[in-house]
Amino acid sequence: MPEMYVPFGMRPRAETSAATCVVTVIKLYLLNNPGKCRSEWYSDQPDYQSGLQMHQLFEKIHKVEIVWLSQHNRRRIKMTVITGIILVIVGFAAGLLGGLIGTGGCSVMLPIIHFWMGFDAPIAVGTTLFAVIFTAISGAWGHLVKRNLDVRATLWLGGFGILGVILGSWLFTLLVGQTRLLGLILGLIFLWPATRMVWEGITQRKMPQREGSTIPGSSWGMAVFGFIVGVATGVAGLGGGYALVPGMIYLFGAPVYVTMGTSLATMIPLAVVGGGIKLAQGYVNLAAGLLLALGTIGGAQVGARTIKRFKPSTLKLLFGLYFLYVSLKFITGYFGIHIW
Repeated sequence: MPEMYVPFGMRPRAETSAATCVVTVIKLYLLNNPGKCRSEWYSDQPDYQSGLQMHQLFEKIHKVEIVWLSQHNRRRIKMTVITGIILVIVGFAAGLLGGLIGTGGCSVMLPIIHFWMGFDAPIAVGTTLFAVIFTAISGAWGHLVKRNLDVRATLWLGGFGILGVILGSWLFTLLVGQTRLLGLILGLIFLWPATRMVWEGITQRKMPQREGSTIPGSSWGMAVFGFIVGVATGVAGLGGGYALVPGMIYLFGAPVYVTMGTSLATMIPLAVVGGGIKLAQGYVNLAAGLLLALGTIGGAQVGARTIKRFKPSTLKLLFGLYFLYVSLKFITGYFGIHIW
């Protein structure tokens, strides 16, 4: 029996799933039997035609493999009572942080359900972004009633942010089969809120206190900023509050209380479009997303009511260090170094 050629990158590992093994066997068969890829029309053509057909077939198989493995991982997470309670608690903690510093809480939920609850990175991204839909609506409604948001800024940031989310969601589909690369990108994105919060926590720097009920700055500047945040939202699944809040304050000179409401209102279309796309693509664990949302809604209300009891600089330092740890965990994982 002739020896089968097995490329190094296709050799099975101990943790390889059954789905991966089946797809790998199909690939190896085609690789070692290139003539099977030829149609009758190509039978008298040079060998490179077979190679082209094989490459195209491999691409189709790879796309099927991505969806298959994602669905396989989603079913593997057992939704027990304990798991449900943990998800609600995680959501509550995320909502509490969001209520205190004006973010949607994705930066808390995503690493916890990925690293410590076993959700695959693509599923964790989609599930947390889906949960933020409810968090943003709950938080923004309160600010809307109090008129703590700038409608013009929300429309420009959110409108062009939607275009960015669509582009980011397309880029996400290119990265979903490369979980290590996706983790590296998540780690690099987490560096921004981590360094900002640690710096402000250590120096006890306060956000500039400005008066007014509107956000100054050019509309096109807001459009570009919203588009960039939208792309990051579509790729990383983070709601965008980690960038919207400091961006509006330091780049556009926005009043702090208007910034909080505008940030949450802008996150609604970003989360709805991004979360909806990932739900349609099968990258959302619906039960987990709803339980996280339930917790975030309660946590956001508690955070908004208890914000004056906490020292902002201490909170920023603690959560900044946590985000820095998460960032390093993602980045080192890309290079095969796993830290606890």
